[in-house]
Amino acid sequence: MTLLRLLPGAGTLQRARFRWADLLVAATIAVVFYLVIRVSLGATAPLDLGNAPSSVSTEPSNLPYYALRSLARMFAALLASVVFTFVVATAAARLPRAEKIILPALDILQSVPILGFLSVTVTGFLSLFPGSQLGLEAASVFAIFTSQAWNMAFAFHASLVSQPKELDEAARLMRLTKWQRFWRLDVPSGLIPLVWNGMMSFGGGWFFLAASEAISVNGSSFALPGVGAYVAAAVEEGELANVGWAILTMAVMVLGVNFLFWRPLVAWAEKFRQEDTAAAERPRSLVLSVLAHSSIPRGLGRALEPIGRTLDSAMRPFGVADYPLVVPAARRRAGDVAVTVLVAAAMAYGAYWAYDFIASTVGFGEFGQAFGLGLITLLRVLAIIVLGTIVWVPVGVWIGMNPRISRLAQPVVQMLASFPANFLFPFAIAFFVAADIPLDIGGIALMALGSQWYILFNVIAGASAIPTDLRQAMDSFGVTRVQRWRRLILPAIFPAFVTGGVTAAGGAWNASIVSEVVSYNHDTLTATGLGAYIAQATSSGDMARVLIGVIVMSAFVVGINRLFWRRLYALAESRFSL
Repeated sequence: MTLLRLLPGAGTLQRARFRWADLLVAATIAVVFYLVIRVSLGATAPLDLGNAPSSVSTEPSNLPYYALRSLARMFAALLASVVFTFVVATAAARLPRAEKIILPALDILQSVPILGFLSVTVTGFLSLFPGSQLGLEAASVFAIFTSQAWNMAFAFHASLVSQPKELDEAARLMRLTKWQRFWRLDVPSGLIPLVWNGMMSFGGGWFFLAASEAISVNGSSFALPGVGAYVAAAVEEGELANVGWAILTMAVMVLGVNFLFWRPLVAWAEKFRQEDTAAAERPRSLVLSVLAHSSIPRGLGRALEPIGRTLDSAMRPFGVADYPLVVPAARRRAGDVAVTVLVAAAMAYGAYWAYDFIASTVGFGEFGQAFGLGLITLLRVLAIIVLGTIVWVPVGVWIGMNPRISRLAQPVVQMLASFPANFLFPFAIAFFVAADIPLDIGGIALMALGSQWYILFNVIAGASAIPTDLRQAMDSFGVTRVQRWRRLILPAIFPAFVTGGVTAAGGAWNASIVSEVVSYNHDTLTATGLGAYIAQATSSGDMARVLIGVIVMSAFVVGINRLFWRRLYALAESRFSL
């Protein structure tokens, strides 16, 4: 009987067994479909702008439904961020002309505060979906998207430009199409940093949940059912007990998303690690183990194979992943001139519109005040980057280079990084008042809670990507701890640290919007800075000052990126890519 089982084709005609894992996966899929339908019904409900609620009920019994609506917005924004990352980061890495436009644009966009996007886009989304709640939902999702997309795009672009040369040569020798190269080489090689930065971006979205669900622009206020709007209403009324219920709900949500979504992704991404020696211990996930024991994912994979083959065939006319050996100089110059003219025309039109709008409203003298306030906020940002580097680089290396520690610490780090710090602002304000700490100083701590985690997560991703064979070589050579840090660890994590540093700086600028103006129980504390300037202008509907604040903040971020971070990026690409 045993011999028969070893014969070719043995078991082909056996009846498929329905495992316990199949039942669990099928039940989970059914529950997810039900929840999606439930959320869709609420998101597409009719909306009368004249009677739109400006706040939500603070009854704790509503929190489960609010949590479901907030989760749906977060994952919708994450999906949009992944699509944006794949398209934009790939174009920047593969097209030299596009890179010169896309990277500066990302620098500017990540410096634009969420309130700046909301003040412009809410009216557009409402007119796009008239009479429907979907307009406000789209505006909220877009606001969350702006807190996630830039970090993921920078991380994926960094993985593409630092891709090992031998993999690039192999793709060309195998004559892979551009479509095949993207899915079989680019995505797998950049999956680990993309997953880790996706986790961090998801946490950044939680931080701005209240601002994206309780929208106050142009003198009008709208509230969407969600945990963020619930906290905004509870804080406004001084209901600390209800804030506590929201904090408990948020903790359950963060831990649940980490256990059911991010932890399986981290464990699955390990299969794409590029190294010759397998790691002694890899991250594990109970959810991934259940999926591995179920036949449903494999069945879905087989069902989708014809679609994959069809897409491969359909994308062949776009050519193979190769660079032309010779590009005529005249055609190259013509392309450069055409792109330059188009970009210059767009910039000239935008500059003329901004000039005319500002000149006819507040005048250009307002720039001086905004620039002075920007210098004060810059000092807070620099303090956060320096302190975050000193504290979190050693911690990130310790976590990333120890899979067992990573498995234990990841839920804690994810919980701390994903938890929206502005939920704790009422308690922080009470402490500042009791300790007589002005918000000008306390605001640094509030900004750090929303931005320092970018450094930690990127360092963890960089340290965990160090090949095991290099670590073992260091052990074999008896390298001292100081030499290990100088010769292996610091060079290996340097590209990831640069990505974390630039996104942390951008996150700190964005966090200043909600950290330099805080309200509790109808009282408002304000710090001196550019974030407070933009927040107050947005709330009052002063679009001229909003535009000035956004321009000044963008100038600070882009200038620092050009003078400092971009040079570190070039150094990472040329000297410190594995």
